Amino acid sequence: MTDRNQAIDDVTNRIQAIRSEVQRRIVGQEQVVDQVLACLLCDGNALLESTPGLGKTLLVRTLAEVTGLSFSRIQNTPDLMPSDVIGTEMVRETETGRTFTFEKGPVFANLVLSDEINRATPKTQSALLEAMEEGQVTAGNETYDLPEPFFVLATQNPIDQEGTYPLPEAQSDRFLMKILVDYPSAAAEREIVDRYTGDVDASVSVESKVSTRELRKMQQLTHQVPIADDLRDLAVDLVRDTRTAEDLEYGASPRASMSLVRAAKARALVEGRTHVGREDITAMAVPVLRHRVVVDFRAEREGLTPDDAIRALVEDR
Repeated sequence: MTDRNQAIDDVTNRIQAIRSEVQRRIVGQEQVVDQVLACLLCDGNALLESTPGLGKTLLVRTLAEVTGLSFSRIQNTPDLMPSDVIGTEMVRETETGRTFTFEKGPVFANLVLSDEINRATPKTQSALLEAMEEGQVTAGNETYDLPEPFFVLATQNPIDQEGTYPLPEAQSDRFLMKILVDYPSAAAEREIVDRYTGDVDASVSVESKVSTRELRKMQQLTHQVPIADDLRDLAVDLVRDTRTAEDLEYGASPRASMSLVRAAKARALVEGRTHVGREDITAMAVPVLRHRVVVDFRAEREGLTPDDAIRALVEDR
């Protein structure tokens, strides 16, 4: 137990180093950074939602640099094809004749930014399903493993609905969390303006704080963070409550129960603790569940959101 606690303490120190390095470039958005870090520790995907101009792309690119992960970006548009994402077979002329070789697409990276994912057609969106769930892609008759670790951090704009294709529930469920990126505080916005409109060069270099191998070890230790039986039951009961809640038409599946426990373990590490507390379950309930439930027509007409319904369930517990 002592050795495990020491290992967990080492992980928390590394997390603090990653967080501090990210904050050298990202002003504010501490909660968003912590939730994305939790997704990385859980080996889970994240969906970031906000209006344009709030630094989502910069955050993802910075995380890739600080964690030493290979990075690629997919700019989704309605004319994007699945082969543009996973790759395609190419004919090559050699001395012995023509051969077929597989040209890997941008999905073959540790950290894939799928920008404005809801602008891609459902056919192209589905190209990421196998990658997000299985860590592999299939092209023709061949299956290709993706690099480890593998994350998809997708973004979408909630207010621009023209020319967009909402994510189907099956794909939304593949995201460990849906993270809402809000406007910065007044003080943070003033700092952003001063930093990026001044006379000096506003670019800030960041250093890699962990290797890919070290990150994999951190993920393994995240799974080992202890959680008491009553807190595990709390997570399960919260998810089960979504299936019978009066204001929800559809509840979350057992995948959500597993995701909530995993996210709570990661949050405990991010907060510098060696065990899961009740506050970890309640804090992660909304980002883990908000994209897995559907508010019924009556509640939606009254202005109730999934976040409101989930918070009410948490308060009842």
